[in-house]
Formats: sequence, structure tokens, C-alpha cells
Amino acid sequence: MADVELIMPKMGESIMEATILSWLKKPGDKIEQDESVLEVATDKVDTEVPSTHAGVLKEVLAKVGDVIKVGSPIAIISTDGAVNKPVATPATTTQKNTEPVQQELALSHVNGSSNTEDYKSSNRFYSPLVKNIAKEENISVAELETIGGTGAEGRVTKKDILDFVQNRKLGVAIKTTQATTSTSSASAAAPKVNVSISAGDEIIEMDRMRKMIAERMVDSKRISPHVTSFVEADVTNIVFWRNRVKNEFQKRDGDALTFTPIFIEAVVRAIQDFPMINVQVDGDKIIKKKDINIGMAVALPSGNLIVPVIKKADQYSIAGLAKIVNDFAKRARDNKLKPDDLAGGTFTVSNVGSFGNVMGTPIIMQPQVGILALGAVQKKPSVLETPYGDVIAIRHKMFLSHSYDHRVVDGALGGSLVRRVADYLEKFDVNRSI
Repeated sequence: MADVELIMPKMGESIMEATILSWLKKPGDKIEQDESVLEVATDKVDTEVPSTHAGVLKEVLAKVGDVIKVGSPIAIISTDGAVNKPVATPATTTQKNTEPVQQELALSHVNGSSNTEDYKSSNRFYSPLVKNIAKEENISVAELETIGGTGAEGRVTKKDILDFVQNRKLGVAIKTTQATTSTSSASAAAPKVNVSISAGDEIIEMDRMRKMIAERMVDSKRISPHVTSFVEADVTNIVFWRNRVKNEFQKRDGDALTFTPIFIEAVVRAIQDFPMINVQVDGDKIIKKKDINIGMAVALPSGNLIVPVIKKADQYSIAGLAKIVNDFAKRARDNKLKPDDLAGGTFTVSNVGSFGNVMGTPIIMQPQVGILALGAVQKKPSVLETPYGDVIAIRHKMFLSHSYDHRVVDGALGGSLVRRVADYLEKFDVNRSI
């Protein structure tokens, strides 16, 4: 019979904060235990936060748009049903919190929305704490853009901006995120391009996910020098084998057997042969990953893209991979993926063939160093060698496109990896059981 704090829950091993998208309940509303109270967005996925107790929502401690650290209180729930007058000013209540992080977050909301107006032109995300420090130190948005962030996805952390302030006072040159020229100021943001708008044109505001995708793709091209190698593979044996076993698999497991799990198995085997493709770059260090975690790009009904990750993919059979692939695809369409489903990838596969494309030049998912695009399977005339001479036969062919980070992956490794994937596909055993 008391007031309890609703805490921002931990939503994944790599998730340290979340942005409040909407409150599903308002002060005075009755709440059941495990009933959803608010919707939040991490840098990976949107999710709902359930109540840890039954009672009445007495007070909200943060408002829509606030970025809250995991473990920080976000609401007060009265478990005895007694409710005082609802508090309608989350910014003020946040300042009352004794947690240092929450106090720092609250400072950025004291002056209302005026502080956020200055950041609309920026393509980078800045936490309320960083914005507040920038305001106190008279750091302009243009100056913020020059700070190389060490946080997740290149975000500017508290330490980054404090180091910037200290170095600026000492007159030390700051390492920028983009090379400067004598005729233009340093800026990590993309240059403004004048767009022509005519009568009848439709202006569509990017949704949050599309903005995030755009930012990450630009960052990836800026961070990694991309090189792409192409190989054409004969997958006739796979096509015949799948046609033979897919009905049996459907009856036995209740799942469809697509080409994707078969291709992922070949990718995993190739990575085992070339483990230096399963690495990440940390400054001047190369981190060789122990686990092979394969991300699979999934197109959403909205047109956006999401990449759930098959953890320890080398431990699954084709049947096991098929179950995971189908589950991820379904939950992605239903917006049921969890933050942990999207974390920890070490290599990514994108099936551009599902859109009828024969090949592509995919962009690397940072901090990975490689991504493989699977083209459409097509019937083509092909020259085959037989004991009686060469013949022309109709074969099922597909292109594999491997984009890799040329900082740490040379052409020999990048090209050998995709060639080895093709070799495993072409040598597929048509007599294997499912």
C-alpha cells in the first residue's frame, strides 16, 4: 500500500536509453500489472513498457520526446488506489528526482521547446544532456557537428563534449568527423541541397525509422570505404532439392522452406573458412568475433528495412535456420521484434532477389565489415563439361554481391569469401535429408 516507481526497463544488452514515443495511460488511470503504460523507441526497435504493479498512475516523470536512461524512474504508481492531483508538468517533476542522470535530463526541458529548435537542421542525434552542456558553454550546432562521437552509432557522449570544451579552452585543435578544406567550415552533416518543388508535388515527412536508416547509411559510407565483388553461382542442385523436400518439410514442421536458410548456411560455412571477415574495427584495433551472428534484412510493409540477427548461426541445421527465418519475418511484419533480436550482428545477408533484382551493391551495417546481397534465381543457358564434350543446358543461376570494408578487408579476402559461398551452393548435396 504505497507509491512505487515505474523504472525504464533494460530492453537488451546493448540498449542504454530509450525515447518516449507516447503515454498509453494518463494520471488517474487504473493500471493492471503487466498492462502497457507507455511506448518507447530505442535505436533498434519500438516497444511497449508494461507496469510492474497494479494500481493507479499517479504521476508521470517524463514527457513525450524525452530520452531516458535505462534504470531511471519514469512514472509513479499508487498501489493503494489513492491519487493526488495529477501532475501535468513532467519537466518539473523530473527535476525533483534525486538521480543525477535524471536531474541532468531535466535541465534540457526547463526552457521548453526553444532549445530543440536549434537542432532541426542537424542530421545527428544529441541527447538532452549534451544539448544542455552545449547551451551552457555557448557551443553552436555547427561546432557540435565537428565533434567525433564515441558513443553508440557515433553519438556524442557527455565525455566527448566535455573534452571538446576543455580542449577549446586550451586552444587545442579538435579532431573533426569530416576533413575540412580552406574554403568551407568543418561539418559532419551532409551539405544542404536546394530542392526544386513544383505545383502538385507531394511533400512527405520521413518517419522516425526512415530518418534513422538514412543517418546510418550515410554514416556507413563515410566510415567504411566500400568495395563490392560479384560471383555468379549455379544453384540448380539447390532448386531441385528444395522442390523435392519442401512439401515434406511443410507437413512435418508447419513452416515454408525458402531459399534463404539454405543460402545462410553456405554463408556461415564460408565465414568459418575465412574468419577474418567476421571482425569489427575499433579505432586502430581489429576485434575478431567468436560467434557468427548473421543479420537478415527484412522489408517491412511500410517500406522500411529492419535487420534481425540469428545468434550463433553456425549451430543450426537448415531446418533450424528455416524456423528462425520464418519467425523473424513474421514478427517483423507484425512489429513484434524485441531489441535483443536486432543486436549483435557480425555479418549481414540481404535477399535483393526477392524484389526481382539480379544483383546489388549493399551498404555495410556498422560496425560489421561485410554484407552479402543475394540476387534472383534465373534460368539461363550454360556450358557444361561432360565426359563426351561440352554441352549447353538450362541451369538455375544467381549473382552474389559482397560489399566489404576496404580498411581491413582486401580484395583477396572479400573476393575469396563470396567465391567460397558460391562453391558451397554449387556443391550442395541433393541427397541430403532435411
